[in-house]
Amino acid sequence: MSLYPSPIGPLPPIPDDLTIPQFLLDTRHVSRPYNSYSNPWFIEEATGREIGFEEVRTRTYGLANALSSRWKIGENDVVCIFSSNHVDWPIALWAVHRLGGIVTGANPSYTAEELTYQLQMTKTKVLITHSASLSTALAAAKESGISQDRIVILNSQPDGPKSYPNVETLVRDGLSSEPSFTERRLAPGEAKTKLALLSFSSGTTGRPKAVAIPHYSVIANTIQMAVHGKANEDYTSWEDRRYRPGDAVYTVLPLYHIYGLVVNLHFYLFAGNTLVVSSKFNFVEMLKSIEKYRINHLLLVPPMIVLLCKNPATKQYNLSSLRFIMSGAAPLSAELTQQLIQILPHVSIHQGYGMTETCTTVTFPRFDQKIGTLGCAGQIMAGVVMKVVKEDGSLAKYGESGELYVKAPSIALRYLNNDEATRETFIDGWVRTGDEVYINELAEVFIVDRMKEIMKVRGFQVSPAELEGHLLNHPDVDDVCVVGIPDDYSGEVPLAFVVPSKGAAERIKKDPKVAEKVKADLTKYVADHKVYYKRLAGGIEFVDVGS
Repeated sequence: MSLYPSPIGPLPPIPDDLTIPQFLLDTRHVSRPYNSYSNPWFIEEATGREIGFEEVRTRTYGLANALSSRWKIGENDVVCIFSSNHVDWPIALWAVHRLGGIVTGANPSYTAEELTYQLQMTKTKVLITHSASLSTALAAAKESGISQDRIVILNSQPDGPKSYPNVETLVRDGLSSEPSFTERRLAPGEAKTKLALLSFSSGTTGRPKAVAIPHYSVIANTIQMAVHGKANEDYTSWEDRRYRPGDAVYTVLPLYHIYGLVVNLHFYLFAGNTLVVSSKFNFVEMLKSIEKYRINHLLLVPPMIVLLCKNPATKQYNLSSLRFIMSGAAPLSAELTQQLIQILPHVSIHQGYGMTETCTTVTFPRFDQKIGTLGCAGQIMAGVVMKVVKEDGSLAKYGESGELYVKAPSIALRYLNNDEATRETFIDGWVRTGDEVYINELAEVFIVDRMKEIMKVRGFQVSPAELEGHLLNHPDVDDVCVVGIPDDYSGEVPLAFVVPSKGAAERIKKDPKVAEKVKADLTKYVADHKVYYKRLAGGIEFVDVGS
């Protein structure tokens, strides 16, 4: 076997003339289960506030109308959402899409420097942020030339010397005003090229890259998951069906991340579920919410599963409502899976695999297993074709390992303004993943290693080259190499091998105690400029030039 197709299929037609909100909010697709919408679409974890389907559509229109009338946001204008999860995060996303605009989601833990980079690269016109992230947003906006009058608060208005419009106010204004925009229907095929998202992904060199994702990719991936998971098929009893309209899904995965955005948000809403939206991961609060809201589905990353297995608080709450757990963003070991089975023997446990460049999942859980094959990253998803390229350039057979290439209707278009990286990753309709895998006769994919120099820290991509480039700007560093080292909780953490500059080496030679001060300074230098998961948790080791 040289090419590996999915055993599931074929796919039904994928609409290529719709935007994401038109697909999700305005139309019906054959792969979508019927739902009377008696259950809410969103529940705000902290307050219990419920938002139903009609309110979602109404709020989306109101915000779109206000963004259009106040700032003339329209075709291909970029809006950045710099916030933790919030029930109005998707409202903002779809409002921008109603206007023909593009959304770039930013990590709310970013430093001002990191956010500035994203705002400048994407040429952001309006910045939507959370009150908790406002000071960073203001600093980055100033550096990027974005007027403070173009900053919107996603949640309630914070106290302070200046008043900023918040989403609630804009929704009300938009609903009480005359229509200021006309939403257009895309031409046939246009959804394949019309950009919806600029999602950031680390590469093997330099700083994160903006992945250009069209509306069609999100729509296609949502349909692929629905077909692969039999979301609209009566293949077994209602009690045993995996995806059931009305089930509750815990939504703690960040919506700026492709896993949370496409799988947790779009697929599960498409399948008729209720999303309980958590603003920030807190393990005990998650357990409380599982008990309070009778959560049925958990979408997690391996560090969260470590806590489920090892934190004694797990046994203090009623988790009997849980039916399904899917882990993604980083490999889940067979050992950790077995531990989780012991803790939650009644729960179905699986993995999925994907990338920002593939607009998330290319493997998905098998529906005929309660527990996914141990160590398996999932089965090749409906509509996906894979090939595994060995070191000599030949194609691998079943069980042989090599680099994974993926072809799917959901793959992104390119990296924004980076032709070289685009040529290296997007090759004749294939995405070169940089992951070493092997595939078995059941179309199950097993991750062996990463061939690219990317670390996975708590499920987030971290580029060693980015950290190396930053450290080389410090006057005490002559050369540096950053590697990932294993960590039980985070999976990997960065460790820096540093060749001190001539001046630093002389200071250390005169007083060995200076070495610890230099290490502390370098650690702080990274912490002051990089998001928390990029910090040098693995430490710093000094090496000689000749080492």
